[in-house]
Amino acid sequence: MPETELTPPSERSAQAIVLDLLVGAENHWPMSVEEVAREISAPLDAADAIDALYGAGLIHRTSDGFVFPTRAAVRYSQIAL
Repeated sequence: MPETELTPPSERSAQAIVLDLLVGAENHWPMSVEEVAREISAPLDAADAIDALYGAGLIHRTSDGFVFPTRAAVRYSQIAL
């Protein structure tokens, strides 16, 4: 994600951590929002990151509180490595 003045550094980091967690948890989809928050040990940062990633179209969110990456996010992680 390119650095911008609109996205604080800590928020970019939380978004990267959450997206890496979701993409790397390929066999464990979907993950609950609470599970993501526990994994990164920062509930508020996790919630903000999930909102931002959902808004950017990089994750899907279910009505019952689960999240998983979009196919585009997974594919990008595969070719970016």
